[in-house]
Amino acid sequence: MEFFFDLSSPWTRLAFHNIQPIALETGASIVWRPFLVGGVFNAVNPTVYAGRADADNPKHRNTFKWLKDWARLAEVPMNFPSRHHPLKSVRAMRACCALEDDQAALFRFAEAAFNAYFGDKMNLDDAEVLTQVADAAGFDGAALLRRSEQDEVKLRLRANTQEVIDRGGFGSPSIFINKTDLYFGNDQLPIVRLALQESVARAS
Repeated sequence: MEFFFDLSSPWTRLAFHNIQPIALETGASIVWRPFLVGGVFNAVNPTVYAGRADADNPKHRNTFKWLKDWARLAEVPMNFPSRHHPLKSVRAMRACCALEDDQAALFRFAEAAFNAYFGDKMNLDDAEVLTQVADAAGFDGAALLRRSEQDEVKLRLRANTQEVIDRGGFGSPSIFINKTDLYFGNDQLPIVRLALQESVARAS
């Protein structure tokens, strides 16, 4: 199971938390894949921006309530939206890409960054803040940010983003099971569980 994520997405923050017990229950492995959701929106889902622009849209208003309902159900802090929303997440997602080859390290950093943004309302676009978040998670934050500015890391973020587009994704999280079976968002996790159970049954 591949979990393509952007740290700026509140639904991704919930799914990041909620998918972990599903993986344990089904015996599935998760490959964490950072990408830039804004790049996907620009390419294949630009209507997202129109929806954000209309603050009085009933769907928009209710979405924030549902988001907090889901957060209570998951017992995940969700102090959102903050004054940093919408977050420019390029810097933070480059840091994730710098860690992608070490999945345990990427998971640890992503968890800390999600908590910082959605729990403590910290600005992950601020280099000093991002360094502090990384330091608190057990990394050398300054070294991580320097690494994230290398061309190979920038290219990886672009490649991961293009990969989501090429594989039919349109937002965050984009979840793939067995490479081609695509699911989207936190609310589709029950059918993610079902798909994993069926995959295990077919393999046994």
